[in-house]
Amino acid sequence: MKKIKKVVLAYSGGLDTSVIAKWLEDTYGCEVVTFTADLGQGEEVEPARAKAEALGIKEIYIDDLREEFVRDYVFPMFRANTIYEGEYLLGTSIARPLISKRLIEIANETGADAISHGATGKGNDQVRFELGAYALKPGVEVIAPWREWDLNSREKLLAYCDEHGIEVERQKGKSPYSMDANLLHISYEGGILEDPWAEAEEGMWRWSVSPENAPDIATYMNLTYEKGDIVAIDGKAMSPAEVLAYLNKVGGDNGIGRLDIVENRYVGMKSRGCYETPGGTIMLKGHRAIESITLDREVAHLKDELMPRYAKLIYNGYWWSPEREMLQKMIDESQAPVNGEVRLKLYKGNVTVVGRRSDDSLFDENIATFEDDEGAYHQGDAEGFIKLNALRLRIAAGKGRKLG
Repeated sequence: MKKIKKVVLAYSGGLDTSVIAKWLEDTYGCEVVTFTADLGQGEEVEPARAKAEALGIKEIYIDDLREEFVRDYVFPMFRANTIYEGEYLLGTSIARPLISKRLIEIANETGADAISHGATGKGNDQVRFELGAYALKPGVEVIAPWREWDLNSREKLLAYCDEHGIEVERQKGKSPYSMDANLLHISYEGGILEDPWAEAEEGMWRWSVSPENAPDIATYMNLTYEKGDIVAIDGKAMSPAEVLAYLNKVGGDNGIGRLDIVENRYVGMKSRGCYETPGGTIMLKGHRAIESITLDREVAHLKDELMPRYAKLIYNGYWWSPEREMLQKMIDESQAPVNGEVRLKLYKGNVTVVGRRSDDSLFDENIATFEDDEGAYHQGDAEGFIKLNALRLRIAAGKGRKLG
């Protein structure tokens, strides 16, 4: 076992990471630094300080990363209209590169030679954390206790706490689900969700009302875009984190953003998860609407072709990779004309675009009209266009190559 002097632990203050903090000290004989990130998970993070102090931790970092998270990670991802496997808005995936970045920064600040996390050996997060860490600090040591210890159940973890005098909350009626939350989404795994035929319990959902119980009157909103990012809602300027928090509230109140999927993990297994992403669902609809009038056709189509690859890179943990950065530069360049307003209607789980306008619009009413266009478009030109595009088909048919 390599000698470790100091390790920075991604610390939530929960059962797993509290055990990890003590386990690291005992197993590696090292000093532990804790790092707790506020990504808008909706729970107070400051109590993690008292829990870390009770464990004897001397260096404790608690950082409010909400604005950085939305500005530098969520917004760039949504400029690409990113979804994984046609449905998943990547709420967990996009938070991991920021956590990795901050872990490495703290390691550099404190002189630590290792980082540690509480991700299991079955999931994607271990890959995401560690790929990011190695990209940002190639020589860093990574300690993943779940791949080393035999404390593979809640009962064993609690027994470890009893043995070592670790104070943890032992809530009766604790949720049976493994949950992860940030400003973009909240996820649920485990419990009855491990049966892909079982319907999720209504009481599981935390951020949204069911569409059946949403208001009977629609909610309208105007989103203002600059270079592909929302900068104001209903005329009120907002910061990135304020935008997403507001959309989460309004979207959740209207039953928007629930998702139940079986996804393909990078490590090879299929996993069933449920997600609430009300703000992200609204953002995706709005962004595609403003792009529909401001982007050139071939630019828009090329973005759509590249998006699945971009989404896969984020899902698999390659945010800090040259190929993702190359794609990001192209995506960001495409957003220069993506300015204007989109009007949306929210009603019982649905987001409907009811209007879009922009000074950079490529929509020409004089050409698109079904009324007299006064010569703006010469319909006779279409004959040659069609014949030229049909030329190869006509030649093949003339040679006896039958289709259908």
